Amino acid sequence: MRHRKAKYSLNRFTSWREATIVSLTRNLFKYERIKTTQAKAKACQPLAEKIISLAKQNTLTQKRRAYKLLGEHSFVSLLFKDIAPRFGNRTSGFTRIIKLEKRRGDNANLVILELTEIKEKKKKTKVEKEVKPGVKQVQETREDEVKEKPVQEVRLKTDVKVLEKPPITKKPVRSFLGGIRRIFKRERDSL
Repeated sequence: MRHRKAKYSLNRFTSWREATIVSLTRNLFKYERIKTTQAKAKACQPLAEKIISLAKQNTLTQKRRAYKLLGEHSFVSLLFKDIAPRFGNRTSGFTRIIKLEKRRGDNANLVILELTEIKEKKKKTKVEKEVKPGVKQVQETREDEVKEKPVQEVRLKTDVKVLEKPPITKKPVRSFLGGIRRIFKRERDSL
């Protein structure tokens, strides 16, 4: 008998369902926030909670158990080095489900499944463009020196020819009925 063995079946075979849940869990660890259906999120949440609680101990045995569930070393190292230390003072509640609107096509309930401790990402600054060798650069100066000496502009001579695009010619618009009329205007076969 299989009393109290109910699971979210997700209308899939067992192996497909397990693969779906593992894939969702991996994406949750990779992106820290995923948008999915409510049924999939509720099926994925217990596995994610279990794996994070495993990772809090940081032993070889726990790493092997996590690898058995996740199946890839990069996710295991991400989990043990980055995600688990954030939850050091928590005993549970590592993920949360935030409800969204219903999906337009099939009216499924959409949710956001996310980690409760999200790492804030720093904004990337613009990297200065690399200058070709042989081109003189204006060196950066202190503010005091800038006030004393005006900065001269450096113009570069380029031998690159600018290719002009040919003018765009618009094709005549053919209406659907115009095409049909032309078919019927043709000389008809004599009967």
